[in-house]
Amino acid sequence: MEAIFSALVGIFFAAAIYLMLSRHIVRVLLGIAILSNGVNLLLFTAGRLSREVPPIIPAGSDTLSRLAANPLPQALILTAIVISFSFFAFLLVLSYRAYQALGTDDTDHMRVAEPVDQPLPPLGY
Repeated sequence: MEAIFSALVGIFFAAAIYLMLSRHIVRVLLGIAILSNGVNLLLFTAGRLSREVPPIIPAGSDTLSRLAANPLPQALILTAIVISFSFFAFLLVLSYRAYQALGTDDTDHMRVAEPVDQPLPPLGY
Protein backbone atom coordinates (compact mmCIF):
# COMPACT_ATOMS: atom_id res chain seq x y z
CA MET A 1 0.00 0.00 0.00
CA GLU A 2 2.83 2.40 0.83
CA ALA A 3 4.43 1.79 -2.57
CA ILE A 4 1.23 2.92 -4.29
CA PHE A 5 1.13 6.08 -2.20
CA SER A 6 4.83 6.71 -2.90
CA ALA A 7 4.19 6.46 -6.64
CA LEU A 8 1.21 8.78 -6.26
CA VAL A 9 3.40 11.31 -4.41
CA GLY A 10 5.86 11.18 -7.30
CA ILE A 11 3.07 11.77 -9.81
CA PHE A 12 1.78 14.71 -7.75
CA PHE A 13 5.25 16.26 -7.57
CA ALA A 14 5.87 15.79 -11.30
CA ALA A 15 2.51 17.32 -12.24
CA ALA A 16 3.03 20.20 -9.80
CA ILE A 17 6.48 21.06 -11.15
CA TYR A 18 5.21 20.85 -14.73
CA LEU A 19 2.36 23.25 -13.94
CA MET A 20 4.52 25.65 -11.93
CA LEU A 21 6.91 26.05 -14.86
CA SER A 22 4.08 27.42 -17.00
CA ARG A 23 3.80 31.05 -18.08
CA HIS A 24 0.19 31.42 -16.97
CA ILE A 25 -0.61 32.34 -13.37
CA VAL A 26 -3.64 30.01 -13.13
CA ARG A 27 -1.50 27.00 -13.99
CA VAL A 28 1.10 28.08 -11.46
CA LEU A 29 -1.60 28.29 -8.79
CA LEU A 30 -2.89 24.82 -9.67
CA GLY A 31 0.68 23.53 -9.47
CA ILE A 32 1.09 25.00 -5.99
CA ALA A 33 -2.18 23.41 -4.86
CA ILE A 34 -1.13 20.01 -6.23
CA LEU A 35 2.31 20.36 -4.63
CA SER A 36 0.78 21.04 -1.21
CA ASN A 37 -1.46 17.97 -1.60
CA GLY A 38 1.57 15.91 -2.59
CA VAL A 39 3.46 17.04 0.50
CA ASN A 40 0.46 16.18 2.68
CA LEU A 41 0.30 12.72 1.12
CA LEU A 42 4.05 12.32 1.66
CA LEU A 43 3.66 13.14 5.37
CA PHE A 44 0.72 10.75 5.60
CA THR A 45 2.71 7.95 3.98
CA ALA A 46 5.69 8.60 6.27
CA GLY A 47 3.44 8.04 9.30
CA ARG A 48 2.98 4.32 8.58
CA LEU A 49 -0.29 3.28 7.02
CA SER A 50 -1.93 0.83 9.34
CA ARG A 51 -5.57 0.00 9.96
CA GLU A 52 -5.08 -2.86 12.41
CA VAL A 53 -4.15 -0.92 15.54
CA PRO A 54 -5.45 2.59 16.27
CA PRO A 55 -2.90 5.13 17.57
CA ILE A 56 -4.08 4.83 21.19
CA ILE A 57 -1.77 3.85 24.04
CA PRO A 58 -3.28 0.80 25.75
CA ALA A 59 -3.80 0.67 29.51
CA GLY A 60 -0.69 -0.44 31.39
CA SER A 61 1.68 0.62 28.60
CA ASP A 62 3.87 3.69 28.18
CA THR A 63 4.26 3.69 24.39
CA LEU A 64 2.32 2.90 21.26
CA SER A 65 2.33 -0.54 19.76
CA ARG A 66 4.89 -1.09 17.02
CA LEU A 67 2.06 -1.81 14.57
CA ALA A 68 0.11 1.36 15.34
CA ALA A 69 0.03 4.31 12.99
CA ASN A 70 2.00 7.34 14.09
CA PRO A 71 -0.42 10.15 15.11
CA LEU A 72 2.13 12.97 14.75
CA PRO A 73 2.13 13.08 10.91
CA GLN A 74 -1.67 13.07 10.98
CA ALA A 75 -1.65 16.14 13.25
CA LEU A 76 0.95 17.79 11.01
CA ILE A 77 -1.23 17.16 7.97
CA LEU A 78 -4.22 18.85 9.62
CA THR A 79 -2.07 21.91 10.28
CA ALA A 80 -0.58 21.82 6.79
CA ILE A 81 -4.04 21.71 5.19
CA VAL A 82 -5.04 24.92 6.95
CA ILE A 83 -1.77 26.66 6.10
CA SER A 84 -1.81 25.56 2.44
CA PHE A 85 -5.43 26.67 2.03
CA SER A 86 -4.70 30.12 3.44
CA PHE A 87 -1.56 30.41 1.30
CA PHE A 88 -3.53 29.38 -1.80
CA ALA A 89 -6.28 31.90 -1.00
CA PHE A 90 -3.67 34.66 -0.63
CA LEU A 91 -2.03 33.74 -3.94
CA LEU A 92 -5.42 33.58 -5.64
CA VAL A 93 -6.30 37.11 -4.52
CA LEU A 94 -2.83 38.36 -5.43
CA SER A 95 -3.02 36.88 -8.93
CA TYR A 96 -6.54 38.25 -9.43
CA ARG A 97 -5.35 41.75 -8.47
CA ALA A 98 -2.39 41.41 -10.84
CA TYR A 99 -4.76 40.35 -13.61
CA GLN A 100 -7.01 43.35 -12.89
CA ALA A 101 -4.11 45.80 -12.87
CA LEU A 102 -2.19 44.40 -15.85
CA GLY A 103 -4.94 42.85 -17.97
CA THR A 104 -3.14 39.54 -18.54
CA ASP A 105 -2.26 36.35 -16.72
CA ASP A 106 0.77 35.64 -18.90
CA THR A 107 3.96 36.22 -16.90
CA ASP A 108 5.88 37.27 -20.01
CA HIS A 109 3.49 40.19 -20.46
CA MET A 110 3.67 41.15 -16.77
CA ARG A 111 6.93 42.99 -17.19
CA VAL A 112 5.98 46.30 -15.57
CA ALA A 113 9.11 46.29 -13.42
CA GLU A 114 11.32 45.73 -16.48
CA PRO A 115 9.84 47.61 -19.47
CA VAL A 116 11.18 46.46 -22.83
CA ASP A 117 11.38 49.84 -24.58
CA GLN A 118 13.09 51.79 -21.79
CA PRO A 119 16.83 52.58 -21.90
CA LEU A 120 19.13 50.71 -19.55
CA PRO A 121 20.04 52.34 -16.25
CA PRO A 122 23.63 53.52 -15.76
CA LEU A 123 25.90 50.51 -15.41
CA GLY A 124 28.78 52.22 -13.64
CA TYR A 125 29.25 55.00 -11.11
